[in-house]
Amino acid sequence: MTRTRLKAALAVLSVLITSVACSAATAVRSDGLPATLRVGVIPNISPETQRAQYEPFRKYLAERLKTEVELFVATNYAGVVTALAAKKLDVAYLGGLTYVQAEAQTKVVPLVTEVDQETGTPEYLSAVVTKADAPFQSTKEVVAAGAKFAFGDVSSTSGSLYPRIMLADAGARCQARDLTSCAPLSAVTFTGGHDATAQAVLSGSADAGGIELRILHRLEKQGSVPKGALRVVETRKVMGYPWVAGPDLGQGARAAIVKAFTEISDPRLLDLMRAKRYAAVSATHYNEVRERAADLGLLTAP
Repeated sequence: MTRTRLKAALAVLSVLITSVACSAATAVRSDGLPATLRVGVIPNISPETQRAQYEPFRKYLAERLKTEVELFVATNYAGVVTALAAKKLDVAYLGGLTYVQAEAQTKVVPLVTEVDQETGTPEYLSAVVTKADAPFQSTKEVVAAGAKFAFGDVSSTSGSLYPRIMLADAGARCQARDLTSCAPLSAVTFTGGHDATAQAVLSGSADAGGIELRILHRLEKQGSVPKGALRVVETRKVMGYPWVAGPDLGQGARAAIVKAFTEISDPRLLDLMRAKRYAAVSATHYNEVRERAADLGLLTAP
């Protein structure tokens, strides 16, 4: 290469480097918020329904923060964790289990959780349910009968982790290395979501299942599950779903997002998001989830 051509090539390279640097610089505003905030949401119901449900929130956040907001709903819980670890998301709505799985892979910071409309606290309820006419009156009876059990997504806190805790406490020998082995249960399935678990129990393909109780109540209200068709045989309190910041979101941006959540006052928006209001949370609020997930082989996302 001649000296002239070398100079020309270096000049082009310099322009390209400057262009990339400028693009990176303009990607974050002076207040620390990204020019486009990428928000991920776990699909605790079908992804299409979840995306439609959170569209009013996306608009609210965009208007409140005066920035573009992109909403991402993965096909499963692990997809949101993968996106966070790959730094493709700035903020994500996770279950407690999904959060502790994510923190094992990348640096994430819990910001807020919803104060539940039903309990009036930052905790909500996970339930084991059967058909109303089933003979089971407790989780212990479900286990003793060697029933067929349906979990939701394998990474769901209230549809997988806490039902497994209830089964183990009732005498089931659930294996950490094989999540489908939970003797003496005759079969274990993962439906992928709470709505699918409700339908599995209704149809009889499962004798009992683990489900988030407030989602069951919503399904009953919508008419997709006849009211009273499923009976709750046990519940456990679960720390609320955390909204978390990804590894590259600075403290100023995190504070602005926390403020945007805690100052939501529109009752229709809060109702859509199943919240009475929002409260700040920290990593220590999820210690029980972290410890029990490790015990039961669920700390690593599938």
